[in-house]
Amino acid sequence: MIINAEELKPGSILAEDIYIRTNRPIITAKTVLAEEHIKILKAFLVKKIAIENTQIDGTKITQASSTILKQTKKEKKSNFLELFLQTVQLYKKEFISWQSGLSVNIANIRNILLPLLEELESVSKEIFSLYHLSNKSEYLYQHSIAVAAISALIAQKMNYSYRDMIQVALAGCLSDAGMAKINQRLLHKIDPLTEEEFNEVKKHTRYSLEIIPEHTLLKNETRLAIYQHHERIDGSGYPMGNVDNRIHAFAKIIAVADTFHAMTSERLYRKKQSPFRVIEQMHQDHFGKFDLTVLQALSNAITQFTTGSKIRLSNGEKAEILFISNTPTRPLVRTVENELILDLEKNRHLFIEEILEY
Repeated sequence: MIINAEELKPGSILAEDIYIRTNRPIITAKTVLAEEHIKILKAFLVKKIAIENTQIDGTKITQASSTILKQTKKEKKSNFLELFLQTVQLYKKEFISWQSGLSVNIANIRNILLPLLEELESVSKEIFSLYHLSNKSEYLYQHSIAVAAISALIAQKMNYSYRDMIQVALAGCLSDAGMAKINQRLLHKIDPLTEEEFNEVKKHTRYSLEIIPEHTLLKNETRLAIYQHHERIDGSGYPMGNVDNRIHAFAKIIAVADTFHAMTSERLYRKKQSPFRVIEQMHQDHFGKFDLTVLQALSNAITQFTTGSKIRLSNGEKAEILFISNTPTRPLVRTVENELILDLEKNRHLFIEEILEY
């Protein structure tokens, strides 16, 4: 929807790029607007803004709460975004109940996730745009739902059955349930954790099993995956330091999804990164830690563009893909603004920020 700039509030989500006498946006779509963004827009005398129908906290914007000028296009995309944010808020309520001492209600979590999972096939591109919504105060809750969705998508790409895909999603969602038992000061600490503090946070895998009851809707393998999702196939993970053949397949999927979303998200101590850049880092800098079949399934899901696809580069320029090489994250592209031909394999300082249009 499009509203008057004067109606903007922190937490609104930008629906379209903002351009001011330039071919590069001053603020990109999916940005969660803060006070400083609103000040910039007012300084540039921007009068009308396209925003999503839902605030970052899940609040839906209605006629009663805002002067809506017209509806924007791409309703399916907006509907998925709205569904994601609403799912995050439902999960947040469950998480708060765990902090008060209640056990996890498996049926509730399953019912919360199912509507989102039913949209996976048709909105897989949007799943990889969720990192734009990363919000420091909501990260813990957004992360659990995003990991569930990404894990389920990986399971789909690996031809898992529908039942197992649901189990993988449940494990992804509940992998951080034990964080409810960690000191809140550590969860919201701005500076990097000390070794002692990190050792305390690592206990969340055990705490998760303590508050997740055995249930007919949750397989034993799923409980094991929740416990093992921080294990790495080279033995460098925790809590047991298990190696490849001692880690359940579900846990290997969640490990990739969890790391991918964490690295793309804005955290209290780190800025968000491009999904394409993170995929490269996971292949290179984290080589030997993740199951290559799982990592390749994620790579295939995110690099599903074709020749002619429109993308945005890390320098803000829009470009068109001309040729896809053996490294899908680094194709040959032509910039829209000045029609420069760039081989991203050779221009390593540049990388794909996101796909704009298939």
